[in-house]
Amino acid sequence: MKNSSNITTIKLDRETKSRLDKLKVHPKESYDEILQKILYILNLCKSGSSEARARLLAIDKAKLLNMKKTN
Repeated sequence: MKNSSNITTIKLDRETKSRLDKLKVHPKESYDEILQKILYILNLCKSGSSEARARLLAIDKAKLLNMKKTN
């Protein structure tokens, strides 16, 4: 857990929040974790799109596995 002095609040449009919610691999995943994944993938896109695509596919696979576990 991060130090609470390093935490901030940001405003998001409801549509943006909804889009972030759809990227969660598990329900307790934080928005910070989601945004860090997005930024990581964007950085991968700069150096090689195949690596970024592989990372996105891995996230989708993990999300599907977690959905199956909860159903």
